Amino acid sequence: MDDGFNQRGGWIEVITGGMFSGKSEELIRRIRRAEIGKQRTQLFKPIIDNRFDVKRIVSRDNRELDATAVVDSADLRSHLAFGVRVVGIDEAQFFDDLLIDVCMEMADAGIRVIAAGLDQDYLRRPFGPMPALLAVAEYVSKMHAVCVRCGGPAHYTQRIAGGNSQIEIGDNTYEARCRVCYEPYLASQPPRAQTNVEPATQTQASSPDSPEAEAQAAEAAGNLPSVQ
Repeated sequence: MDDGFNQRGGWIEVITGGMFSGKSEELIRRIRRAEIGKQRTQLFKPIIDNRFDVKRIVSRDNRELDATAVVDSADLRSHLAFGVRVVGIDEAQFFDDLLIDVCMEMADAGIRVIAAGLDQDYLRRPFGPMPALLAVAEYVSKMHAVCVRCGGPAHYTQRIAGGNSQIEIGDNTYEARCRVCYEPYLASQPPRAQTNVEPATQTQASSPDSPEAEAQAAEAAGNLPSVQ
């Protein structure tokens, strides 16, 4: 695929794969090449991604570019600059489903759209809008990391700590694994606190007017109750 701009119209490129596979690095590389070609570019990222810098996209090999942090796809659309030729979107899996429509609108308007994101979550399930985005893209690049267990090509994002929610931000919570070394993750549940409750001793209190109470009072006074 040529990194140049298609004069006949825009298109959608998707860079996908697991964590640590170089998706952001490749996105930055393509945006920089577009800038060398004197094309006006814009970079966007979801505001939820605050790992390195809220206003910059930073790769793990310390490449970085300025980016606009947006709340959702509608916010991204509202920040599009007039005359932009190339739009980059990082961590696309964190956006809502409207992202597909926004990307299609941009491509139809002649903009080259480059979206990077995880195609699967830590349970190997399709992640966010990525499946639909992959379906409408003209070009797809599947990236692979290195499995930390065996050194083979890693396709999966292995969670090794944290809870069971789909989205948990933090590199220390994950590592790259291949299919053989992948292990389904389930957060351990804290044991419930045991409460020892002593059985209550039930004491039946006699009513002052009951026969039992009258008998007890007579016995205490040394007088036996008369038998009727």
